Formats: sequence, structure tokens, C-alpha cells
Amino acid sequence: SDLLVAGQCEHLPYADGCFDYVISHEVLEHVQDDNMAASEIIRVLRLPDKENGIDGGRAIIFVPNRWYPVETHGIYWRDKYHFGNVPLINYLPDFLRDILAPHVRTYLPSEIISLFSGLQAKIVSHTVIFGGYDNLVSKWGVIGRMIRYGLQALEGTSLRWLGLSHMVVIERNSPESGD
Repeated sequence: SDLLVAGQCEHLPYADGCFDYVISHEVLEHVQDDNMAASEIIRVLRLPDKENGIDGGRAIIFVPNRWYPVETHGIYWRDKYHFGNVPLINYLPDFLRDILAPHVRTYLPSEIISLFSGLQAKIVSHTVIFGGYDNLVSKWGVIGRMIRYGLQALEGTSLRWLGLSHMVVIERNSPESGD
């Protein structure tokens, strides 16, 4: 079908500037080269048209937060992947975390910002969000809903930095833009 395309994010099979919006939901942490993937996302966004007052295309990017207390992708232990939620893995030094979770990255705020710095783009918005926790609600009912609302309420506090994911909105600039 022409509606479904499988490919690598590092080499998107689309022309420059062909999309108004790109959504990348928990993808960049899985690709081989996240710098190349970030560059490709910006490349396929529409250029701004200042004469007609049209902004550049925007990307909405979600990536795992390094400060989230649980590694949600599981770990590699004794020659085997063990999928599921594993607490405190993200707080280990890089060399240990990379041994236990070689299949996925997590990002500090500075790392996700730097991934897009130097590209023809500007950060419009960056925050950290908590998840939907539907699994907790379906498993524990009212208790699960209370946990979900309690965690999501942290988004409005100084504890937001412990959230599940970074949510970044990025806008493509024109080549001559100083933004």
C-alpha cells in the first residue's frame, strides 16, 4: 500500500520539506544513530515561508527521561533479555546502564536539547511528562487510577523532572535564520 512505509529513521524515504508535522513517539532511543535520525526529522519538515507568514514544520518528539526511576524496556541479564519494568537502572553510571540496557537509550534534558542543536530548527517547547499508566488502571482499578492521577499531578510541580518522557516541540527554521 502507498499509505504504509517501513524504513529507517536515519534515512527517511521522503523529499526535503514535505511534511507539516512529524510525530516521533518513543522512537529515537531505539535507532542506531539518534543524531542522524534527528537530522532526518528536521530535513523532512516544511521550511518556513516568511513572505506569507507561514512557520516552519513542527516535530513533536517523545523520548525516555533518564531520571524516571524505572527502566520500562527491561534489561539484558545473563545472555537473555528480561522485559518489564526494572527500578533504578536509569540511575546507574552509564557504563553499567549500557551493559544492562544496551538496546535502548534514555535522555537527560541537556542530551535531548543537544540532539537538535546545530540543526536548522529551534526548540519551541520542552517539558517532562508522566505516562498514562493504563496498565495500572486495568490491573488495579481504583487504586491504579489514584496512582495515575497522583503521578500525573507531579507534572505541575518541581518533581516534574522525574517524569516518564521528554516531550519536545521543534520547529524548522530557514537556512539564514539565527534562531
